[in-house]
Amino acid sequence: MFRTILAATAALTLSTAALAELQPGDTAPDFTVSGFQAGEPVSLTLSEALQDGPVVLFFFPAAFTSGCEAQAASFAESIADFEALGAQVIGVTAGNTERLAEFSTQHCASAFPVFAIEDGMMGEYEVRLMMRPGWTQRTTYVIGQDGTIALEYTEMSPYEHVDRSLEALRAMAAAD
Repeated sequence: MFRTILAATAALTLSTAALAELQPGDTAPDFTVSGFQAGEPVSLTLSEALQDGPVVLFFFPAAFTSGCEAQAASFAESIADFEALGAQVIGVTAGNTERLAEFSTQHCASAFPVFAIEDGMMGEYEVRLMMRPGWTQRTTYVIGQDGTIALEYTEMSPYEHVDRSLEALRAMAAAD
C-alpha cells in the first residue's frame, strides 16, 4: 500500500513539473547571471541580450561531465551558424559552477559565455534535475528578440540540442 501511494505521489510530482515547463509562445522570464567567457568574468541580463537578437539559452547538468562537455563543444563548433542567424548562445548550469572559468575555455572554446544559475531562475525555467538535486536538467530554449519562447527542448542526450535550435532560428528568420 505504501509503495502504491509513494509511486502515485512521485508520478503526480513529475507530471506537475512537466506541465509547468515554459512552452513556445510563453514569455521568457528575465534574469541576470554571472559567469565566464574565455576564462574572464562576465555578466548578462536576458532583456539586454535580446536587444541584439534572439538568444539560445541552454541549460546543462554540470561542467566537466561527459555529456555536458559534448554539448558545449557542439555549440562551440556551430557558433558561426548561430551568429549568421543573429543569435547569441548562452550556457547555464547549477553543477560544478566553481569550475566554469576553466570550462568556458576548454569545452566552450571561448565561443560563448557560461553562467551559474540562481535558484530562483532554476524554478522559473523549471530545470531542476529531479534525479540529481542541485543540478539542472538538459533543456534548451530559443527565445525570440521579443522575449517569446520559440523552442523548448528537453532531452538528456546532448546531441540534438544544436540542430533543433538552428531549425527554430531558421524558422523564425523565414517568418520575418
